[in-house]
Amino acid sequence: MPLTRLKGGRIVDPANGVDAVADLCFADGRIVAPPAGAAAREIDCTGMVLMAGGIDLHTHIGGGKVNIARTLLPEDHAPLHLESDIPLRSACGHAATPTLAAGYRYAQMGYTACFEPAMLPTNARQAHLEMGDTPIVDHGAYAMLGSDDFLLRLLAAEAPQAKIDDYVAWTLSATQAMGIKVVNPGGISAFKFNRRAFDLDDAHPHYGVTPRRILQALARAVANLGVPHPLHVHASNLGAAGNLATTLATMAAVEGLPLHLTHIQFHSYGTEGEFKFSSGAAQIAEAVNRLRNVSIDIGQIMFGQTVTCSGDSMAQQRNVGHATPKKTLLMDIECDAGCGVVPFRYRDQSYVNALQWAIGLELFLLVEDPWRIVLTTDHPNGAPFTSYPHLIRLLCDKAFRDEQFARLHPAARSMSLLPSLKREYSLAEIAVVTRAAPARLLGLADRGQLGAGAAADIAAYRGQADREAMFAAPAWVFKDGVEVVREGRIQAAPQGATHVVRPEYDRAIERELAGFFGSHMTQAFAGFAIGDEELCEACNHGGRLHVHACRRA
Repeated sequence: MPLTRLKGGRIVDPANGVDAVADLCFADGRIVAPPAGAAAREIDCTGMVLMAGGIDLHTHIGGGKVNIARTLLPEDHAPLHLESDIPLRSACGHAATPTLAAGYRYAQMGYTACFEPAMLPTNARQAHLEMGDTPIVDHGAYAMLGSDDFLLRLLAAEAPQAKIDDYVAWTLSATQAMGIKVVNPGGISAFKFNRRAFDLDDAHPHYGVTPRRILQALARAVANLGVPHPLHVHASNLGAAGNLATTLATMAAVEGLPLHLTHIQFHSYGTEGEFKFSSGAAQIAEAVNRLRNVSIDIGQIMFGQTVTCSGDSMAQQRNVGHATPKKTLLMDIECDAGCGVVPFRYRDQSYVNALQWAIGLELFLLVEDPWRIVLTTDHPNGAPFTSYPHLIRLLCDKAFRDEQFARLHPAARSMSLLPSLKREYSLAEIAVVTRAAPARLLGLADRGQLGAGAAADIAAYRGQADREAMFAAPAWVFKDGVEVVREGRIQAAPQGATHVVRPEYDRAIERELAGFFGSHMTQAFAGFAIGDEELCEACNHGGRLHVHACRRA
């Protein structure tokens, strides 16, 4: 591709310490130092803000539970109207966004990479097929462990850590994953033994191991293997009043190992007040500020209709009575995991929902280091990802935030410290929590930044005081140097790349796994692993593969 010069825009690139008006150039899909003389193509970006393409570290865009949500909610399938100069395949959906619409809409907001956070190993092909059908954006997934029988058997037998490391590394390689996720450690399995609550130090009713032991083993394995992304943790007691104590204990349980706590808003609840439900944001933020090994994403809720879809079948079973509309689905998958899909409408006049909204914003504003926060709504659980521009305005504009707060349930307002928080996010901080921080946490050295040699994933936003309007519709978006959006209109739909890690491991673990598959699984071991050719050609329609280095401890 010939040299393109974006002239005179304000480059906001916190990864390289840049916030200045300058030219930005790229050629052959990579950013280059601005050369002297004219470029083959020059675009006047005066008055625009140039950022790296957005990276969503936690968004449910592929896998079995997402398809269930789409099937369960035909009424959600509102038509998507796209003005474009190229033929686009039809797509529709609001909360249970289908693959095509997800790719188009992410690109139209300036996002160029998305990561599915809960890929069950036995369902990995389906997840990769769906991500491969999501146009434009790069993608990857975290393999879900922690309630699988093979791991629980290893822990119950007090297997050495090295053997657990080998199993984790094999899982990452066989499923073509980017990291490891644990959901309600051991709780999905315990639910099948009729446990309806499972805290950090409760013993599994069959295996006898505790969630604490599962967390420690997996966090140690991820660290030992040198996987860039820390263990991605959906902690115990999601959504339960008083769960902030479990969240704080979870941070301590890994004993200084890297830990990423996901959708932490749903894990930051106290039991104070008339309704026995209160904000624990101050305590959680204090702990995150103190513990440098901990990173978080928020899982902000936004008011309106959505659908919750989670591997945490224990938590979803508790939520069935709140389904709106009144339908739900809970299922088991290969006795290794489960999922629950519950449609839900968040209401600003609900005390609990209003306080959840405030808690998420409190966390954003109280955690001091934006490099350890990622902006998410746990799409679609807290809200569809299309609400990100509105969320950005809430973070950047205190007057607007106060105006929205004044509309909430009065009892919720009385329980929140949000009005006392004066902080407003700068554009540089928005670039961190939506781009630079997720890139760093995932080990994407050439993404989330605009330095020479980085991928030419670029979003050019027209500078506006109304940050919601600004971030809703970039003037230009480039993916690997290809112009994919111009003034809100899709111009091209290239195939994104798949990001994976490949830690080393002792192949002897495969012999034991083959025996386990033969006696316990419905899939044959010989056909379980996904090869590179299958991943790129069959799943990702010819897309590229990015293998990120692991540095074994």
